Amino acid sequence: MDQHIFISFAKFEVRMKEYERARAIYKYALERLPKSKSQALYNQYTLFEKQFGGKDEIEDVVSNKRRMQYEAALKQDMHDYDTWIDYARLEESTGDIGRTRDVYERAIAEYPHVAEKRLWRRYIYLWLFYALFEETVAKDIERARQVYVACVDLVPHKLFTFAKLWLQYAWFEIRQRDVGAARRALGLAIGKCPKDKLLRGYIALELELREFDRVRTLYSKYLEFNSTNCATWVEFAKLEMALGEIERCRALFDIAVEQPTLDMPEVLWKAYIDFEFDQGNYEKTRLLYERLLGMTDHVKVWISLAQFELSVASQDQDDTANRGMDALLAARAVYERAYRRLKELGLKEERLALLEAWQETEEEQDGGDVSLVENKMPKRVRRRRELEDGSLEEYFDYVFPDDEEQGSRFKLLAKAHLWKQKGTTSTAETSQNDAGDSADN
Repeated sequence: MDQHIFISFAKFEVRMKEYERARAIYKYALERLPKSKSQALYNQYTLFEKQFGGKDEIEDVVSNKRRMQYEAALKQDMHDYDTWIDYARLEESTGDIGRTRDVYERAIAEYPHVAEKRLWRRYIYLWLFYALFEETVAKDIERARQVYVACVDLVPHKLFTFAKLWLQYAWFEIRQRDVGAARRALGLAIGKCPKDKLLRGYIALELELREFDRVRTLYSKYLEFNSTNCATWVEFAKLEMALGEIERCRALFDIAVEQPTLDMPEVLWKAYIDFEFDQGNYEKTRLLYERLLGMTDHVKVWISLAQFELSVASQDQDDTANRGMDALLAARAVYERAYRRLKELGLKEERLALLEAWQETEEEQDGGDVSLVENKMPKRVRRRRELEDGSLEEYFDYVFPDDEEQGSRFKLLAKAHLWKQKGTTSTAETSQNDAGDSADN
C-alpha cells in the first residue's frame, strides 16, 4: 500500500476521463492509508477536486483538510478548548449532526483536572455551544436539557460558578414555556453560589415577566448578600419610583445612605438628591446637601449646591428681576462659604475650580459681578521641590491674593513682635548695668 501507486492509478483514470473512478480511488486510499504516509496523496486529491469537482466536492476537501489540522493540534493538547470549539463549528457548518455531536462529546470528555476558574471558562463555553446546537440545530430539546443539567452537576460550585451557565439554562426553560423550571434553576443557583451577575440576571428575568413582587424579594436578597453595592440601592429605589411608591423609594434612600460601607457613595447621594429635587421637596434637598457636606468637602458638591440654590431660590416671587437677583445672592453665599472652607483646608486646585465655576455663574446671570471673583483669582507660579532621592522637581503652584495679604500681615506682626522682644531685652540690660554701677559706688 504505497500512496504513489494510488496517485498513478488515479491519474491514469483522469487521462481516460473516468473522473468518478479517479475520485473513488483517492477516497479509498485516503480511508486506508495512515495520515503520516498520505500527504502527497491528499495534495493530489485536492488538486483533482479543484479541477474536476463541483462546489460540494471542493468544500468537502477543504473540510477534510481542516479536520486533519484540528486533529493534529488536538494530539498535541487535548485541552485546547478553542480548537475543539472551532472543530465543532466546522462540523456544524457541514450539516452533519452525527459528526458534530461526536466532536462535542469528545470535547466535553476532556474536562480540566485543576479546579481553577480561568481553566474552566473556555470548557464551559463548549457545553453552552453544545446545548445551543441541540436546541436550535438538532431540535432535540430533551437532549439540550440533559446537556445543561450535566454541566451544572459537573461544575464545582463550592469553589466557583458561572452565572452565564445558570442564566442560559433558565432562559432555555423560558423558551420552552416552563417558567417554574427556570425559577427553580435560578433559585438553586442563588442557594448554592450567590453572586452579583447571577442576581442581576434573575432580577432582569422577573422584570421581563412583570413580576414586581418577586423583583422586590430578589432585591432584598441581593442587598442582604451585598449591601455595599450603591447601584443596587439606586435601581431598587428607581423601581419603586416607577411603580409610584414614593415613600418606599424615600425610605430605601434613607436606609442606603446610613450604610457604614458603600462602594460608590457619590452615585447614591446624587440619586437621592435628584429624587428629592424632582419631587419639588427643596428643603429636604438642601438638608441632604448639608448632610453630605458634613462628610465631604469635595468641590463638586459645593458647586452643585450653588447651582441648586441658583435654580430654586425665591421661586414664589412674582417679580422676575427680584427672583433672579435673590437666586444669584443665594448661590453667591454658597460660593463664598465654600471658598472659605476650602481655604481653611489648604486645597488650592479645588479653590481654583470653585472660582472658575463662580465666575461662570456671575457672567451668565443678570446683575452678576465678575470683579468679585477676579479679585480672588490666583497667579500660577513655577516652583521647585526636593524629592526623596535628592533631585529637584519643578511644579506649578497657585498663589492667591488673600493668601499673600495674610502672609504680609503675618510677616509684619512677626517683625513687630521681634522688635518688641529686642526692646524688652535692651531695657533689661540697661537696668542691670545701672544696678551694677550703683553697687560699685
